[in-house]
Amino acid sequence: MRFSLNIPNFGDFADPRTVATVAVAAEEAGWDGLFVWDHVVHDKRLRRTFGDPWMLLTAAALATSRIKLGTLVTPVARRRPQQLARQVATLDVLSGGRVIFGAGLGGPIEDEYGSFGETTDPVVLAERLDEGLGLLQRYWSGEPVTHHGRHFTVEEVTLLPATVQRPRPPVWVAGFWPHRRPMRRAAQWDGAVPLFADSRHGHLPAVDQVRDLVTYVHRHRDRDREQDSHNPFEIVIGGATPGDPTKARDLIGPLADAGATWWDERQLMDSDQLDQLAPVLRRIRQGPPAL
Repeated sequence: MRFSLNIPNFGDFADPRTVATVAVAAEEAGWDGLFVWDHVVHDKRLRRTFGDPWMLLTAAALATSRIKLGTLVTPVARRRPQQLARQVATLDVLSGGRVIFGAGLGGPIEDEYGSFGETTDPVVLAERLDEGLGLLQRYWSGEPVTHHGRHFTVEEVTLLPATVQRPRPPVWVAGFWPHRRPMRRAAQWDGAVPLFADSRHGHLPAVDQVRDLVTYVHRHRDRDREQDSHNPFEIVIGGATPGDPTKARDLIGPLADAGATWWDERQLMDSDQLDQLAPVLRRIRQGPPAL
């Protein structure tokens, strides 16, 4: 199992210099990755300062040399795929091939889409997500792309440079479990980032739910894709753990036994420390759980 830190892109973490500080501390303490949220308003009733996730991750990349970097998650449906492809490829080149791309529908849909006159129809957003992911994969190849789809059109375009990672950076797809369709989508890529309907961000999911999800995803993996992949399929489970290694091991060990391959350390959603640097740094410096 590998271990990452998860921070929002608002509050203290809207500042790229703060995110660079977090990244350095995480690398020094032995964590394997740093992931940031990709929101523009999150909850428009609250007045918050937001940072662009790709600028935040650029600062992290320039300050580190080892840890993986990415978003959890980028709502592909509210992005132009060609611009998003450039941002991800630029970061992958800058970081020396350390990008993991987390994708999903994003939300809250009314705030993040409806506030800007975008459709809030989840069926349409899912279509744009799937079509956009297919385009990203083709753009990252560095080969010419022509595409006539339901939502996007491309006429003989080559985007260079290609990503450092070949054939592309790992793509992890998020979605709520026990909803099946998002996890079937995840099964066709490189990893699943399940959120659980009965455990909010930061709270650990039930072990039996993780086991059921792992079984379901692997049942839907494309056999040819599995054989062609150079990397194992990742199951990314997250929550908040104590700094005490023994207590953390007791919490995470059963999840690893159930099939989780990454542990993503998070703050509680309902905590007033969610977007504050001090408690995050304190947890980082205590080090990742030891299994």
